[in-house]
Amino acid sequence: MIPAALPNAAIAIDVHDLTVAYHRKPVLWDVDVQVPVGKLIAIVGPNGAGKSTLLKAMLGLVPLASGRVEIFGRSIREARALVGYVPQRESVDWDFPIDAMGVVTMGTYAQLGWLRRVGQPQRERALAALKQVGMSDFAQRQIGQLSGGQQQRVFLARALAQDAALYLMDEPFAGVDAATERAILDVLRTMRDAGKTVIAVHHDLQTVPQYFDHVIMLNMRLVAAGPTNDVFTQENLQKTYGGRLNLLEQAAEAVRRAGT
Repeated sequence: MIPAALPNAAIAIDVHDLTVAYHRKPVLWDVDVQVPVGKLIAIVGPNGAGKSTLLKAMLGLVPLASGRVEIFGRSIREARALVGYVPQRESVDWDFPIDAMGVVTMGTYAQLGWLRRVGQPQRERALAALKQVGMSDFAQRQIGQLSGGQQQRVFLARALAQDAALYLMDEPFAGVDAATERAILDVLRTMRDAGKTVIAVHHDLQTVPQYFDHVIMLNMRLVAAGPTNDVFTQENLQKTYGGRLNLLEQAAEAVRRAGT
């Protein structure tokens, strides 16, 4: 749970006047958004909208042209131990010589401090996290030998082992089978129910109303943000995707399903 002493504990992330530019070309422009605590939150938008960049800006992984990000009322540096990150699978070197247990144990490093070695409590926490995502039988398997869905589960287990208050995930459902998607969603809901906050870049508009409590709609600028039932509307989808009819038809069907 989030420590009671944290200021502004009702808000997990406060993004104010955020602009990010690559080679002097803005990819995010003047974004203001607040993320509530204890929710599953989707970031949606077309390709090139800046979704992953927003996630990385929240993590302090990209320089800001302007603006600020606060996590539980603190700077990114001060709050880093409270944040877990699950990157896109494509950004990981799967040939690195480490097994699933080793990857998950990395999630315990923040609690160890300097010059302390991983001990039995950390290994037990890592194994419990692997069990929670259905991967305990693969603890000794080299990560490159796992399927895409299994790799995603291992990185989710690493985040669980960290026991953070806030989790940022870049496309956690991308490239996984239906069984893995359901397993990941079950874990995310369990985390949410325990008071954690989960923010995920997400592409499948049809599942947004079923999966997420809150949505951030983005296309370089913020289009809308709020409870899914309030802001995931045909009008806002049109503003976000700008007439990409195949996506809008899928989204319209999702909105209809949510209302039935």
